[in-house]
Amino acid sequence: MSEQLLNEKDVIHAIWSAILKLFGEHGASQVNLALIEHDPQKSYAVVRCLHKALEMVKASIASITEINGKPAAIHIVGVSGTLKALRKKSAM
Repeated sequence: MSEQLLNEKDVIHAIWSAILKLFGEHGASQVNLALIEHDPQKSYAVVRCLHKALEMVKASIASITEINGKPAAIHIVGVSGTLKALRKKSAM
């Protein structure tokens, strides 16, 4: 949720910054974060991380309050082990 349309770079940078702020470089090195899919028109993104780092990523995403200096929030809609199951759950 944001007043502005966000590109892929903005989204992944915001998440990486939050992870680094909360868990430092050592924590960030254990996440293996990647942006799989992003649609700025529908305001959703699919992000991949290691299963063991899921709670770290969720906490980091919840801590985001602004992107590019403007108020923003990222809400987690679903979590799944595979993209197929994720699409089935969320009907993207």
